[in-house]
Amino acid sequence: MNLQETVSKIQPLNEQMMEISRKRWDSIAHPLHSLGLLEDVIVQIAGITGGQDVHIQKKALVPMCADNGVVEEGVTQTGQEVTAIVAENFLIEQATASILCKEAGAEIFPIDIGMAVDTRVPKHKIAYGTRNMAKEPAMTYEEAVRAIEVGIAVVEDLVEKGYGLIATGEMGIGNTTTSSAIASVLLDQPVEHMTGRGAGLTSSGLEKKITTIKNAIVLHQPNPEDAIDVLAKVGGFDIAGLAGVFLGGAALHVPVVIDGFISGVAALVAQRICPQAADYMIASHVSNEPAAELILKALGKEAFIHAHMCLGEGTGAVTLFPLLDMAAKIYNSMSTFQDIEVEEYQHLE
Repeated sequence: MNLQETVSKIQPLNEQMMEISRKRWDSIAHPLHSLGLLEDVIVQIAGITGGQDVHIQKKALVPMCADNGVVEEGVTQTGQEVTAIVAENFLIEQATASILCKEAGAEIFPIDIGMAVDTRVPKHKIAYGTRNMAKEPAMTYEEAVRAIEVGIAVVEDLVEKGYGLIATGEMGIGNTTTSSAIASVLLDQPVEHMTGRGAGLTSSGLEKKITTIKNAIVLHQPNPEDAIDVLAKVGGFDIAGLAGVFLGGAALHVPVVIDGFISGVAALVAQRICPQAADYMIASHVSNEPAAELILKALGKEAFIHAHMCLGEGTGAVTLFPLLDMAAKIYNSMSTFQDIEVEEYQHLE
């Protein structure tokens, strides 16, 4: 599907199935809504899939891997070569996210959407890294659309293979800089409020990062009413690809889990392209990056995990998988009040 076709397929959640799911929870032998968000997310998944039975079986993590030209400005602690090293580690269970996937019973599918070098990671490369947004737009509008469509195509492939839950991740040195720039424009917030130390910067390094973002925004004047324009001028291929994953999941009725800050920015881009897409997203955790809470608020999401995580890669999203498995197990397996011949709880005014 291209972008236009994908957006046209995104529909409201199935309210009938959500109501059936709520009634199932109310019939289970426990105090009403005593499992809180664990109940809500199962109801949401019923609405997403259009089925009252919620069975989370094949789970996938998709880390989009890309390099960012703005690294030339000295806005990161490490060099661009780290992107390729970590991306290859996804394949051999030597990256944090791949280790977590193995423990959570999920599979990892890293995608080279724009790394500066070729590796063994499957290629859907738009270019060998973006251009330096401090000097010119990071990509063309057409490249941004193509990168979004890579994410859509990845979801189509996973759905064909039977995957019913997808988590988003990324790897790309410099991508907290691009994410902060996008968040600042789309949320109309000062760059200082949207920018953190990333993988670790000194105070002077943080100031340089903030100044670089400010100057890029002034130089390119991204249009906050056009998320793709913002993405093209100050974003990255990884963020664009993840935005496509969120849109593809919504079009194909598959829940997609938001990871942290960078993934959240991609979710925000997807929501600005198609507001209905947000209904198909599940927030995993509150990243320790400064903009994280504002992004989740803009998406209308409440995260499950508050653990001061900010590693990226999809680590927070995969950490949520066992909680979702447990929620589904209770929903499908626990006795009802009728089974144990106990009077049901009633909703009280």
